[in-house]
Amino acid sequence: MEYLVIFLPLIGSIITYFGKSFGNLFSQIFSCSMVFISAVISCFIFYDGLINDNYGNYLIFEWINSGNLNVNWSIKIDPLSSVMIMVVTSVSALVHIYSIGYMSHDPHKPRFMSYLSLFTFSMLCLVVSDNFLQLFFGWEGVGLCSYLLIGFWFKKDTANAAAIKAFLVNRVGDFGFALGIFLIFYLCGSVNYDEVFQMVPGLINEKISFLGLNLNPIDLICILLFIGSMGKSAQIFLHTWLPDAMEGPTPVSALIHAATMVTAGVFLVVRCSPLYEYSPFALSVVTVVGMTTAIFAASVALVQDDIKKIIAYSTCSQLGYMFFSAGVGAYNVAMYHLFTHAFFKALLFLGSGSVIHAFKDEQNINLMGGSYKKLPYTYVLMIIGTLALTGFPFLSGFYSKDAIIEYAYLNGTFLGYTAASIGVLTAVLTAIYSWRLIFKTFHGNFSNNKISQDKLHESPKIMIIPLILLAIGAIFSGYIFKELFIGVNSSYKFWKTSIFFLDTLSSDHPPLWFLILTPSLVILAIPFSYLIFLKNTNLSKQIMENNLPLYKFLKNKWYFDELYDYVFIIPCKKIGHFFWKFIDGLIIDRFGPDGISNLIKKFSNKAVQFQSGFIYQYAFIMLLGFSIILTILIIN
Repeated sequence: MEYLVIFLPLIGSIITYFGKSFGNLFSQIFSCSMVFISAVISCFIFYDGLINDNYGNYLIFEWINSGNLNVNWSIKIDPLSSVMIMVVTSVSALVHIYSIGYMSHDPHKPRFMSYLSLFTFSMLCLVVSDNFLQLFFGWEGVGLCSYLLIGFWFKKDTANAAAIKAFLVNRVGDFGFALGIFLIFYLCGSVNYDEVFQMVPGLINEKISFLGLNLNPIDLICILLFIGSMGKSAQIFLHTWLPDAMEGPTPVSALIHAATMVTAGVFLVVRCSPLYEYSPFALSVVTVVGMTTAIFAASVALVQDDIKKIIAYSTCSQLGYMFFSAGVGAYNVAMYHLFTHAFFKALLFLGSGSVIHAFKDEQNINLMGGSYKKLPYTYVLMIIGTLALTGFPFLSGFYSKDAIIEYAYLNGTFLGYTAASIGVLTAVLTAIYSWRLIFKTFHGNFSNNKISQDKLHESPKIMIIPLILLAIGAIFSGYIFKELFIGVNSSYKFWKTSIFFLDTLSSDHPPLWFLILTPSLVILAIPFSYLIFLKNTNLSKQIMENNLPLYKFLKNKWYFDELYDYVFIIPCKKIGHFFWKFIDGLIIDRFGPDGISNLIKKFSNKAVQFQSGFIYQYAFIMLLGFSIILTILIIN
């Protein structure tokens, strides 16, 4: 079974891509079937591990055997990987099914379905790896597939630009990740998880020189690995690719931003908990970056008008929650939120796709409104996703998000209290921008001039059914899996050695006022959002006008894109132009290929002039040449 769950999506991808002659229907059904079977098997693997404790490593083949470097291609099944493969395959299967309806008018369905399946295979290779090299292979495979999927509509310039941007920004993070793997092999002589993690305690007192600084090797390794995580999981400074990635088809957005690519960074930090537990400095960095990303993305989402970009920034913010949860040592809570987040975020993305489908590819929420009667199923399902996202009591997001804030508070340090405070503030902002999306999209006056309100219609069943299944997960997954994932005693038994805790997490509870603070503010945000975004829209305009500099700052996404243009892109373009015009054109080409060809051409033109056809000229030249040779011989 373990082999099938990994390779069925790959088989589906290959046959779908090269079996175009069998027709679109075959490609869609076959690829969906392969991923669906993989999802069913992954549930059995999770259940078997939970009940029968059936975990282990399954060798596929020996990959690299060179000197001290011995790397196998294996399938590592432990509690952490079993959770990840269940999440990845389940969400991917629903996205595949949804894509049948969403991409019904696209002429390149086989290629799209093939890319989706290949993406799933790459993500599975990442999560089941038992060594850093195999993980890196899956890591890069996911990056490549994201490039193909984001730029799927390659005839759009914006889609091409977004795909290139995602690819390049991720390469920055991947460079740090690669350096971290090199350093691990240099210090440990191995890249296998078990061997590396066993050697970590012996490196605590070691020092290594890096960029002129004497650093603790564990700190350096963790920071380099985290740079890779920042790129994949779109954390602040390496986040700019994420909103632009919305240029891809909506199913791509759901797959990338719900349970797969962006969660890879969180998975990496959790998988490397035996490293991070010995590096308080690195954990502090993770906490700071996570909580900064959470508040940054939530603040930007407040003023966005693109329905998919609002949800994308929401993803970025929720990933920040996961990272600062890991940063305060609550790795199991980070995985818990990753698990619940996959359901409600995929639900919101696919729900937004249903809205976009109804509005004929319109994505601006200001050009929607008044559609809840025409889209009743989508409306209800997106309400469920919104309630779960905001942490409304007793839905999945309530359990996981509140757990993160509570454990940050129980950390007992200044950084922990700060993270908890930002977590509460971010939760309030999340509720405001989420209800803004709902009210502007489904309520108020219909404001689209491109389509008549009467022509709005609900999505077909093939698109609605995945939404219903995700909604069930968004409602119940938090309650069902709470005790298993984060229970005081049961969680340690479940995660076993897949997550390492140097010190056990606090079993205390925050004060009652703190426990009820976040849910209360989240509930109060609903009437507040109703008031300013629906009941009295002039109030929101007035707030904007009174805080115009802040509004522009948020609207321009804290000016990160402009800053990067000024610091990196424009100078690089100028340097490139200089090398192209002056170094390459005036020097290399002038004295290189072009110069040599021009010189030969000139000599050829001169030599041609001697081909006059007169015998006396040829005789004269021969005599001249003979005289020169004779003179040289006499002199020597």
